[in-house]
Amino acid sequence: MSHLQTFQVHPSIPEPLAFLEILSRNLWWSWQHDAIELFRRIDPKLWGFTERNPVAFLSRVSQARYEELAGDKRYLARLSQVKERFESIRRLSPETPQSPLQEIPGTIAYFSMEFGIHESLPLYAGGLGILAGDHLKAASDMGLPLVAVGLLYRQGYFFQFLNEDGMQQEAYPEQNLYRLPVETAKDLSGNDLYVSVTGPEGEISAVVWRIMVGCIPLYLLDTNLSENSSASRDITRMLYYGDQKIRLSQELLLGIGGMRALNAMGLEPSVIHMNEGHSAFAGLERLSQTMSTHSVDMKTALEIVPRSTVFTTHTPVAAGYDEFPPDLVKPCLMPYQEKLGITVEEIMSLGQLEGAGSQSPLSMFVIGVRLSQYCNGVSELHGDVARRMWAHAWPKRSHGEAPITHVTNGVHVPTWISYEFALLFERYLGQEWSNNPWNTEILNRIDEIYEEELWRAHEMNRARLIRTCREMMKRQYERRNAPRAIIEDVETVLDQDALTIGFARRFASYKRSCLILKDPERLKALISDKDKPVQFVLAGKAHPKDQEGKDLIQRLIRFARDQDIRHRFIFLENYDPHIARHLVQGADIWLNTPRRPMEACGTSGMKAALNGVLNVSVLDGWWCEGYSEDTGWRISNGEEYADPEYQDMVESQAIYNVLENDVIPLFYHRKNRGAVPSDWIRMMKASMKMAVYHFSSHKMVAEYGKRFYLPAANRFKSLIQKETGEAIALSVQRERLRTHWHHIRITQPVMEKTDHLRVGDTIRMTTEVYLGKLSPEEVKVELYFGTLKSLEKIVSSQRLQMTMKENRENGNYLYACNLECTTSGSYGFTARIAPQGDDWIRHTPGLLTWAD
Repeated sequence: MSHLQTFQVHPSIPEPLAFLEILSRNLWWSWQHDAIELFRRIDPKLWGFTERNPVAFLSRVSQARYEELAGDKRYLARLSQVKERFESIRRLSPETPQSPLQEIPGTIAYFSMEFGIHESLPLYAGGLGILAGDHLKAASDMGLPLVAVGLLYRQGYFFQFLNEDGMQQEAYPEQNLYRLPVETAKDLSGNDLYVSVTGPEGEISAVVWRIMVGCIPLYLLDTNLSENSSASRDITRMLYYGDQKIRLSQELLLGIGGMRALNAMGLEPSVIHMNEGHSAFAGLERLSQTMSTHSVDMKTALEIVPRSTVFTTHTPVAAGYDEFPPDLVKPCLMPYQEKLGITVEEIMSLGQLEGAGSQSPLSMFVIGVRLSQYCNGVSELHGDVARRMWAHAWPKRSHGEAPITHVTNGVHVPTWISYEFALLFERYLGQEWSNNPWNTEILNRIDEIYEEELWRAHEMNRARLIRTCREMMKRQYERRNAPRAIIEDVETVLDQDALTIGFARRFASYKRSCLILKDPERLKALISDKDKPVQFVLAGKAHPKDQEGKDLIQRLIRFARDQDIRHRFIFLENYDPHIARHLVQGADIWLNTPRRPMEACGTSGMKAALNGVLNVSVLDGWWCEGYSEDTGWRISNGEEYADPEYQDMVESQAIYNVLENDVIPLFYHRKNRGAVPSDWIRMMKASMKMAVYHFSSHKMVAEYGKRFYLPAANRFKSLIQKETGEAIALSVQRERLRTHWHHIRITQPVMEKTDHLRVGDTIRMTTEVYLGKLSPEEVKVELYFGTLKSLEKIVSSQRLQMTMKENRENGNYLYACNLECTTSGSYGFTARIAPQGDDWIRHTPGLLTWAD
């Protein structure tokens, strides 16, 4: 029916329990074990039935139960303790800084296409969203001045279920806004906030909602408005449409609409952080707002915006980045011609590589890096992969010099650690241990935990996982109308004492989820061993349009139906954070089999490691940094193969070998009957310390803060001061460099000593330079040298600044430096000239000249 109006009736919660309603509307509860327990204790069955959504849960609790709890002194005491801690986070302010990062001037705006904070708010598809959610939680814990921007999806990603033949099916249940902790954002006049952007088919309007994540506001744009066309209303219907028009509309809405929403609330971010290229259009709108607010031209704005922008890429393959054809994008960018004072072709060129041509697609990666000084991958290996992949975006530079660094992802420890381990750690490490992951003195107390205590806690986690698996398997078969006998049978799957291996991730081909099936008979022998059995719990979704990924799931399901192993090899439908928590907390081994170097990071193994679950993984993503013989096992030695079939054969055998020769014997080894596996527990402790110290989201956010947010915010502050005088000077200098750079010349450097060089010798290097109208103060002349790989290729390159020794008039200069021979070997060398200045000006494409 059309033109319906609505109203909502809320429960009548007694005054002593009024805080429950406040708590339900701030997602802070989702990473507080005692807050979760407050809700669960009211009615455990109803808590599960409402899928742990406190807004929906409280609306269904009976009035009699509320009255009963209002007189329960023990419950009220626990409620008061949680309330006191909750109110303490709201007292964080710049006037009472807890860390230097709270002194960041201004506001950081964090943009992401998805946010995975809790399963009751399905705004995520996978790891990118979960990482974004963990980022917000850590920022809240640390009191950072951060706001977040995303989209409100009515149907989220999709609900996965399997048909009789094991083929993935998708359902798209509609979210009920009344069951979400949202409220409309307000503009400066106190009115509900609406924004509009120009899309491929005209204007798109959106309402802006707000959700609190601790002390971090998350603003979500929603196009489900009656004034929008049906097509426009569908823009925020679901994540990651295959339709290119809708995908472009989503990214325009996120970036441009998100910046306009912040502006309407009076927020001018000092830093914006674009989590992947989906939000790169935010840079365009920020240029426009900077020009308007500070009365500067486009050239000056281009000196301000990139120097205060962070861009994080999560993609290890170039084909994974969104690109849009000019004919589709240009109409959406036409309004910026007047705002920016340049043509739409010039605007398009910001997202096109030099020399690509005006008809090349607009790349969201390219526009992201063109408007960001701070660009990073999400693990050390991924940073190197990204530099190799995009080195051509900075012509004349080696891949190692592409200005893409890395900040390794981390996981939010309070969210992912089990309740049992949280209690154990509080007792041994202190209540604030999770907020101090870099304190080795505190973390080393993990070694003091009694082996028996740690093992019992782990066994409780495994028991909870098995109980959850049985409940979920029962529901899966009931949905398929399976006979009663089969349903009773699936309620007995898994063994409480067997070595349990978890494998859960997105089912993409490079994840190689079926690598363990390469030798099915050998795998069956491991699973069905009567003395040392192994069992597998698998979960994960394939993209709805990825038939290859769906086929992989079907292969696993068909294998799992084998009569001899079906109780010890199961697949759970509809993988979500609820299932993930049970798996990473209750498994014994976390198996990861990506094709190196296709895994950008992979945070699920971190979550497992902090719960003492040992990783067996290919050396890819984060495991290259986390692996040691004390913390887990590696599959092969980090080789990269030209032949994928051969690689699969070699590494599948490596999995079986590691399991048979190392993992299984160690797990079942006991010094005597009834004893705990001491050697295994020693590795568990090492794994926990490694994960908390190196891979917590607190450490990750602190690194972003120190390396990016703080310097970027300070730079923004200085550039807009004094009527943007410094920014104007920088734009004038850049124009001067571009005008005169093509006149620059440099000769090949000359060595004063050329034979019988020994370690310890010093070589005098000189080169002649012609700078034309530029001065020596405006350039940096460098000797570029390194070990030779071939006659034309240097590896492990180094740079040594040369100094001007002689002014030979008319723009000619002699430069020199002394090179010390520290290591024997064959070396190559040359010289070059780059602009003097910060990283943003030094890496300007086209401003680099090599010796003739």
